[in-house]
Amino acid sequence: MTAYFAGVCSSALSFIFVVFAIAAAGYLVGGIKIKGIELGTAGVLLVALIWGVTVNFVPSFQIAEGVKAITLWSDKIKGNFSIVSSIGTALFVTAVGLIAGPKFFRSFNKSTLAYILLGIIIIALGAVTAIAFAIIDPNCSSSMAVGLLTGGLTSTPGFSAGKEVAMAFDEAAKAAGQVSTLEADVTAGYGIAYTFGVLGVVLFVQLLPKILKIDMQKEVDNFQAANSIKVPEPKGKLTPMEPFGFFPFFVAIALGCVIGAFKVPVINFSLGNSGGCLIGGLIVGHFAHIGSIDCRIKKETLNFMRELGLVMFLIGAGVPGGVNFIDKFKWSYFIYGAVMTTVPMIAGYLIARYVFKLSILNNLGSITGGMTSTPALGTLIATAGTDEVSAAYAATYPFALVAVVLAAKIIILVC
Repeated sequence: MTAYFAGVCSSALSFIFVVFAIAAAGYLVGGIKIKGIELGTAGVLLVALIWGVTVNFVPSFQIAEGVKAITLWSDKIKGNFSIVSSIGTALFVTAVGLIAGPKFFRSFNKSTLAYILLGIIIIALGAVTAIAFAIIDPNCSSSMAVGLLTGGLTSTPGFSAGKEVAMAFDEAAKAAGQVSTLEADVTAGYGIAYTFGVLGVVLFVQLLPKILKIDMQKEVDNFQAANSIKVPEPKGKLTPMEPFGFFPFFVAIALGCVIGAFKVPVINFSLGNSGGCLIGGLIVGHFAHIGSIDCRIKKETLNFMRELGLVMFLIGAGVPGGVNFIDKFKWSYFIYGAVMTTVPMIAGYLIARYVFKLSILNNLGSITGGMTSTPALGTLIATAGTDEVSAAYAATYPFALVAVVLAAKIIILVC
């Protein structure tokens, strides 16, 4: 009986159970509306963060005497959540690229330059804010500032770049017989700022239209009229490989991973899987065929993949974020991270509106791209009721991605 009970508990507390339980609970939380505002899919992130925080206090327990202890958190589990996050990111950004691809390269105009500049400006403002806090507060190291910046901007590639530089310093210090915790600071800072970084932008894209009393349906109609680009049908007879569109989707992911793995030698920069898969999706979506193979994918399939990818990303990033949230937490650091999210976001919106004269949907789409915020794009699509806002995100995101990776490295090296 004891062995049976242990087996049931072990199964219930398995990794697969945790993932889907977080997803189910997250949708319940996300569906709660308060004065018309809801977290939506971002509710999954909130539940994942809470789970991550909780397991810090309940690391393991014994079911019965002589029965193997069930560990709720370990390096293996961390690795599993990292895989979930990576797969989720690949699914989401590839779907976004495939949705935007047919019109993306055919719609290059003056607005495209605005998106590029916004991506760079938003990250530059965040970097300046991070440097300012590192200078003002002697307890806030440059590595902690980088962690807070990349967490506030929800940028995993930027976080990885910061860790890479910090790790090099730690290893050099270890070789010299000294103790250095720069990598730990980057990780802790990322976890502290990540929560507000996601929820702040998610709430911003929902609240702003309400605060400004914008007629969203009118804006959507105007947006669609202004972006009515005719996509030509592929020439010749095309044959689909299978009915669901999985073949072109997986080709786009594979192509994206190859693109993301390419490194610029001098600055040791790569787009990573997230940036690469976005580009891969744009390319496959644009050409729509490989020889006589039809690569057009039904909208329902793309919407499904996008939502599934978003949920997986939120779970995979949220649980480790909750764990790291506790480590080295200070309210001052949390406030710094919140400022690093808020200043670039609001300044970016004002610049997009008054300097580049972008419509509200293109404005918010470029903000989600400039903030490299995957969850916020999902929320914006739900708020606007059209996934065509993905085009602004797709145009801004790659340049913001490059900027945040470079900013993370420069801040640690120079400050």
